[in-house]
Amino acid sequence: MADDWNIQIINEFRANGGEVGGQFAGMPLLLLHHTGAKTGTERVNPVAYQRVGDSYAVFASFAGRPDDPQWYRNLVAHPDASIEVGTSTVKVHARVADPAEREPIWTRQKQDAPGFAKYEETAAPRVIPVVLLDPVA
Repeated sequence: MADDWNIQIINEFRANGGEVGGQFAGMPLLLLHHTGAKTGTERVNPVAYQRVGDSYAVFASFAGRPDDPQWYRNLVAHPDASIEVGTSTVKVHARVADPAEREPIWTRQKQDAPGFAKYEETAAPRVIPVVLLDPVA
């Protein structure tokens, strides 16, 4: 079950100051706290990220599935969220990158983590959204 898998990663992340092993060893991961679009329930998902200035870019790849992950739909409905990065918690406001902003971020992500190029192929014709998480005071 996906929830059990996420819980294992979340527990490992928190036990090791934001580091995890296995298939995610060496990949920058954060824990995204978001609010359910329909339920209003807080959810937590581990997601890969890339620093873009002061912001954090995350990728709604859903491992290359043809639809968007629920966390993406939740952020669109409720863009105020928080993230755990390493041992810090940061309040953020989510916004979907426009096409011009998305392109260099997505290109870099595919270079840094080639699995994302495969996700792009299998998700097609869906364009994988890039979401920028901008820190807020």
